[in-house]
Amino acid sequence: MALLTILHYPDPRLKKVAKPVLAVDDRIRRLVRDMAETMYEAPGIGLAASQVDVHEQVLVIDLSETCDDLRVFINPRILEIGGALLPHEEGCLSVPGVYDRVERPERVRVAALNERGEAFELEAEGLLAVCIQHEMDHLRGRLFVEYLSQLKQNRIKTRMRKLEREPV
Repeated sequence: MALLTILHYPDPRLKKVAKPVLAVDDRIRRLVRDMAETMYEAPGIGLAASQVDVHEQVLVIDLSETCDDLRVFINPRILEIGGALLPHEEGCLSVPGVYDRVERPERVRVAALNERGEAFELEAEGLLAVCIQHEMDHLRGRLFVEYLSQLKQNRIKTRMRKLEREPV
C-alpha cells in the first residue's frame, strides 16, 4: 500500500469531473487500499479519488472510532434524497484546518459497487448521509467551501495559498 498525495484547494484539478469506473479490477482495488491508508493517515473520515488526482468515481468512508468499518463506493449514484436540510459542521482533507456549517438533506439512498464489483444500495442518515454527499460532490468537481459565501471562499483561498508558500 502507498500513501497518496491529497490535492489542496484551490488546486484546479479538484474541479475535474470524475469518470465512471469501467471495471472493478486489481488496479481499482489497489486504489481503494491506497485511498483508505491515505484517509486514515491524514486522518479523515472520507476521501474521494478526485482528491488524490485520480478522476474516477471511487469513494472511501469510515466513520468508526477504531478505523475498522471501511465503506467503499464505486460509481455511486444518489437514488433518493429526503428529510429536512440540516446544518452540519464540515471539514475536508483538501481544505485542511477549515471547518464551516453546510446544509444538506438529512437522508440519502445510494447505489454503488463495492471493491469486489458487487452492486449494493444503502440508506444513510446523519453523518454518513452528509459524508456520502460531501464525497460525491468531489466526484462532480465541487468542494464544500462552494456552499459558503463568496467572502468566506475568498478568505479560505487566501489562507490556503499562504499555507502553500510557508516552509514545512
